[in-house]
Amino acid sequence: MKALGLVCQVRIKKYHSYKGEVGKTAPNLLNRDFRAEKPNQKWVTDVTEFSLFGEKLYLSPILDLYSRDLVSYTISDRPVLSMVTSMLDRAFEKIPDGTDLILHSDQGWQYQHKQYQRMLQKKGIRQSMSRKGNCLEVLPFGYNAVIENFFGLLKSELLYLQKFESMEHFKRELIDYLDYYNNRRIKAKLKGLPPALHRQQALSAA
Repeated sequence: MKALGLVCQVRIKKYHSYKGEVGKTAPNLLNRDFRAEKPNQKWVTDVTEFSLFGEKLYLSPILDLYSRDLVSYTISDRPVLSMVTSMLDRAFEKIPDGTDLILHSDQGWQYQHKQYQRMLQKKGIRQSMSRKGNCLEVLPFGYNAVIENFFGLLKSELLYLQKFESMEHFKRELIDYLDYYNNRRIKAKLKGLPPALHRQQALSAA
């Protein structure tokens, strides 16, 4: 790229939000077991940061490990607690109380916050957290490989394929992509169905 005079103007990177005591908040219940036998058994969440045009944007999604579908997400221009709590509120609308599902995350400060923990406890969700992040955890068998792979898709299918006029333009395209990923992007592992439809069929058959 340097020899050809090419410059990458769009970057996506891992958002590092660790602040707190290692291993003091919740155990690692997921323990790298990304298999789920049904929807709403194991969820994973994380935050990623986009840096474009001298501005930043943050995406906070929840993925269900059964169908790899987006349960909920929020987009914010600041990495604040309300970004994560709003994500939970939207996700909680889709499940009853006391499901006993596992919600796994890293040890970011927002996941160690008492309000976040109380919301999970009140809903009957078991909190799971990995060890403090390090460079090895972006590997395919890292602590949260499924959601890291999802962020990788954003790079390869959105950021690297389009040109954006502004951060607001990127935000609109990001929302469109998230809808495409959930409702129209088919997966061979899901019998040729998009994640949301696969999830819906599994819930209907239960």
